[in-house]
Amino acid sequence: MNVLVINCGSSSLKFQLINSESEKVLAKGLCERIGIDGMFTYQPAGGEKEKSEKAMPTHTEAIQFVIDALTNAETGVVKSLDEIGAVGHRVVHGGEKFTSSVVITDEVKAAIEECNDLAPLHNPANLIGINACQELMPGTPMVAVFDTAFHQTMPDKAFIYGLPYEYYDKYKVRRYGFHGTSHSFVSKRAAELVGKSYDSVKTIVCHLGNGASICAVENGKSVDTSMGLTPLEGLVMGTRSGDIDPAILEFIAKKEGLDIAGLMNVLNKKSGVEGISGVSSDFRDLDAAAAEGNDQARIALDVFAYRVAKYVGAYTAAMNGVDVIAFTAGIGENAGSVRASVCEYLGYLGISIDSEANSKRGEEIKISTPDSKVTVMVIPTNEELAIARDTVALV
Repeated sequence: MNVLVINCGSSSLKFQLINSESEKVLAKGLCERIGIDGMFTYQPAGGEKEKSEKAMPTHTEAIQFVIDALTNAETGVVKSLDEIGAVGHRVVHGGEKFTSSVVITDEVKAAIEECNDLAPLHNPANLIGINACQELMPGTPMVAVFDTAFHQTMPDKAFIYGLPYEYYDKYKVRRYGFHGTSHSFVSKRAAELVGKSYDSVKTIVCHLGNGASICAVENGKSVDTSMGLTPLEGLVMGTRSGDIDPAILEFIAKKEGLDIAGLMNVLNKKSGVEGISGVSSDFRDLDAAAAEGNDQARIALDVFAYRVAKYVGAYTAAMNGVDVIAFTAGIGENAGSVRASVCEYLGYLGISIDSEANSKRGEEIKISTPDSKVTVMVIPTNEELAIARDTVALV
């Protein structure tokens, strides 16, 4: 079966067409600036990348361009929509309503819409993508795969905040966690690579990208994760603050004359390693600046690694041990210096790193030495494949 995977944002749409038997990507692309002027990128497997300006007033036009490209007589990879067996949609927030992926029905769409308050930038866009696909592919089954579903196995001691319980009762204010498809995919792959049953291994997954989170996976279940009600909590990230003293908000608001919207803009878009360094959210830029003697860039890198190491330590305690630590996502897969800095704090776990293996970029590789008491690995994530697998399993 060929599965079309859709990841829809407010003004963008990423897609991949995956053959579920071979798990090969047949084609992929991106629709950008939807509702503005429109830019379309398409690349068939083994072919040249095509980029063109196309008017996309709405997501419906964007989906139509995707379909046209996939079925194009010259550069397409299928002859007709009949060769696309299902569509898998990434949906960011499922609240407590969804503990796993589901076939999309009118009832499911209504439940997703009820979670809009929890992800106002993402869920409405996800629904737009679902509706556009249903309009253009009415006979094709569709599946919703939730970022939050994997973390619904967390116990209440991990997801309840130290707030009046009525806020949980009335508004479902709790830790939800994100990057669930990535944490699930990587933790399963880690178990395969160390030759252990998924339900008998303790894994800490470090999903380190511009958005970053850590997850404790015990015996195949997420038992804690660093992101919270929103993706703002947890690690210091590219432009997000991560954990801070809540009283800082009042202090800064008074000093700077900011309202809630202004504060949230600072926390989400002007903080993190970019805010600390004053240089960039890109770790390549930070490495270069630090090498040239920029002390703020050096501090930003140190803060990032330190926060990751603290969470690894906390989750080792939460699971009363750890068998595998897996690094993934853009930074986790490519920044050997960051991995090394994190692991320098983990000597108490009996971890020793192979410097040559750790110098590799973007490879699935074991970076701990044979005598290391904990296996440390780099495992490239593949959220699209995870979505495709869930879609096939359901349809």
